[in-house]
Amino acid sequence: MTITGRCYCGEVHYEADGDPVMKGECHCRECQYFTGGNANDFMAMPSAGFRVTKGATKSFSRPDLDHAVTREFCPTCGTHILTRSPALPQAVILKVGTLDDTSIYGQPQVIMQTADAPSFHHIPEGIPAFPRWPG
Repeated sequence: MTITGRCYCGEVHYEADGDPVMKGECHCRECQYFTGGNANDFMAMPSAGFRVTKGATKSFSRPDLDHAVTREFCPTCGTHILTRSPALPQAVILKVGTLDDTSIYGQPQVIMQTADAPSFHHIPEGIPAFPRWPG
């Protein structure tokens, strides 16, 4: 499978080959900052098959956190495109909203950090959900 995506302004485009490592939804407070208050829907894809095909991303990691993730954005419009996590080094965590065809996401396989979800977040029934990271 090859998926494609881009940022809001179109300056950064990407492709990712392979089968999804996981499809998830995260309700942690950090993800709420990046989504503007909602849960973060993501699809982890093999990092070996990921490439930026147009432009370049800007990255950010919080220096005050142990094992901080690296977030990559479009330097022009600020779209959060992906996250690289030390906990999942074999994958890039793509933001579903950046996919050219969001229907390939379907639905999450797992929902995490529900303890941080505000009352207005919808947690779908029938999908494994965890108050913190599944362990």
